[in-house]
Amino acid sequence: MIEQQQPAKAADLYDAEFFRLASECTVEAWLNFLGHRWSALILYHLSLGAKRFGELAHCLPTVTPKMMTERLLELQRRGLVDRDHASRDADYRLTPRGEQLMPILNALEIWARPEAG
Repeated sequence: MIEQQQPAKAADLYDAEFFRLASECTVEAWLNFLGHRWSALILYHLSLGAKRFGELAHCLPTVTPKMMTERLLELQRRGLVDRDHASRDADYRLTPRGEQLMPILNALEIWARPEAG
C-alpha cells in the first residue's frame, strides 16, 4: 500500500528563525504607526521647534482637534513627543527619541520623491 503524504503545513515551509508575522515585526509596527495620517506631519512640524496646540493646528488646518489630540497622545505614549506642563502655553516638543527619528523620516521622504526628469 502506498502511503500518502500529508500536505505541508504553512509553518513548515518557512525557516522559523527568519519568518515572523507582521504583528511580531517591530519595523512593520512602527511603519504602520508612522503611516497613520498626521503622525509624520506632526513630527515634522515639531522638528522645526516647540509649538502650542493652536500653532500645530494652524500648520495642519484640515486636522480636527479630536484627531490632533489623539495623535499627540499616541506620540507622547510612544516617547516621541513631550508636553511641557510647566509652560503656561503647554508647548509640545520632540523628545530625544523623536529627534533621533527625524533623520530617518527625512531620508525616507527624500527616497520617496519621484525621480526628477
